[in-house]
Amino acid sequence: MTYHSTMTKIDAPQQPLVKKPTVRPDLQTVTEVTHWTESLFSFRITRPSSFRFRAGEFVMIGLPQDDGKPLLRAYSIAAPTWDDTLEFYSIKVQDGPLTSRLQHIKQGDQIILRPKPVGTLVHDALLPGKRLWFFATGTGIAPFASLIREPQTYEDYDQVILTHTCRNRADLEYGRSLIAGLKDDPLIGDMIDGQLEYYPTTTRENSPCMGRITTLLQQGKVFEDLSLPAITAEHDRAMVCGSMGLNTDLKSILENYGLREGANSDPAEFVVEKAFVG
Repeated sequence: MTYHSTMTKIDAPQQPLVKKPTVRPDLQTVTEVTHWTESLFSFRITRPSSFRFRAGEFVMIGLPQDDGKPLLRAYSIAAPTWDDTLEFYSIKVQDGPLTSRLQHIKQGDQIILRPKPVGTLVHDALLPGKRLWFFATGTGIAPFASLIREPQTYEDYDQVILTHTCRNRADLEYGRSLIAGLKDDPLIGDMIDGQLEYYPTTTRENSPCMGRITTLLQQGKVFEDLSLPAITAEHDRAMVCGSMGLNTDLKSILENYGLREGANSDPAEFVVEKAFVG
């Protein structure tokens, strides 16, 4: 007698689909935040081991939006190339799409960092010279915060002059703190002695030196205060980072001194960071 067994296939219970969290390879962790005034702050983030940049360049950073898409803006890297972290200096815009959120970051939060830095405020875009001028307004000091901490800056030039113009004295504190710390810097502390000049000015609040840097240049007061000769194309090189108005005015002033605008592909006597507005 033959027996036939019939087996019934039982479907396994269906497992609910679990959406895997999106892992972003470009997220970096905030390591430090400093609020300098009600409208200015700086922060540091971790630096990927593969991330390389030239002093003075900017990079795209930002935060994810509610829909997951990144909201990015160009920020100059304020840290020197040898630093283990990346530093940025920012204004707080209460209704700004990015800075309205970025100003609330704290240690441990994550920031999107894109891997390709670019920019014109680099040594490669200038011809050799004797004096290097950094002209900054507001947070435009950020790329120069990187450049004045680079040994190459003092190896290439006999004198380096950092001018920084803000509305009020408190707005200059980031720059003042930076300059004060350079004396104890183990890498360039000895190099800046006698080579670096810091020239802060204000346009609204009273301070030892008042006025727009453009006006002070045209009046010759900068050269008088620093005991320096007027700018010439033979000896002087310049980098400019500020509002569009400042960039335009300083470009005209420098061209009147005989300097030509340069670029990475065509070095000359001065460069302007067109990506910065603020």
